[in-house]
Amino acid sequence: MSELFSRPYAVDHPGVHELEADALDARPGAVLLACSPFYPGGGGQLPDRGTIAWNGRTCQVVAFEAAANGLWHLIDADIAPEGRLLTRVETTFRQLMCEQHTVAHLVNSAVYKLFDGALLTGVRMTATDEFSIDFDLPKVSAEELVAVERAVNAAISDDRPIRAFDMAYDEAEATAGLFRAKSVAPPRQADGLIRIVDIESLDQQACGGTHLASTGHARPIRILKIDNKGRQNRRLRIGLART
Repeated sequence: MSELFSRPYAVDHPGVHELEADALDARPGAVLLACSPFYPGGGGQLPDRGTIAWNGRTCQVVAFEAAANGLWHLIDADIAPEGRLLTRVETTFRQLMCEQHTVAHLVNSAVYKLFDGALLTGVRMTATDEFSIDFDLPKVSAEELVAVERAVNAAISDDRPIRAFDMAYDEAEATAGLFRAKSVAPPRQADGLIRIVDIESLDQQACGGTHLASTGHARPIRILKIDNKGRQNRRLRIGLART
């Protein structure tokens, strides 16, 4: 596996939306790349959208398949790309995914602190300005929802820098609060490490998605609704302020 793909390029460089790369392999409708600006999706985050161009032809990327030595990019044509390829990520959609994922961390942080370590049970990002986050909570009052919303918007207003770093998986697993999901854990990397996303002086948790450079790049939020999804599951519907 290439050094770049051992940590997907999109993850540590979400501002990179265009990259040239050689095809490692190809078949009709798909091409294998060792290095790519695309995020293939995961953890509730939707896959990137974009194109691959070569020899004067441009095709839409429609899906991804992981491989041991890279990432297969599936395209909307029954042809095999070849040679030097230009990959382009749709900038507006990438920005929305980074924003929603960053806000999800802020909501997670607020709920974890305000509800005695309540764990995440699901995230559903969307192509709109609304998305949802589920938590293992028996009940939530209106006052508590207001407290969550205020905490998130305060963190956005503070414009806290966001960075990522590697930690030994076993060390992360033994550190309280780094793993926040109730039933799943982020996978151990091949080198025995795990990626930790740090929001300065506010929050740290294991995560493999893309984020904004700082919280101030996110729009303020409103908690639009809370749904009961079982005895211990509450779904918070989050709305990003329209510009």
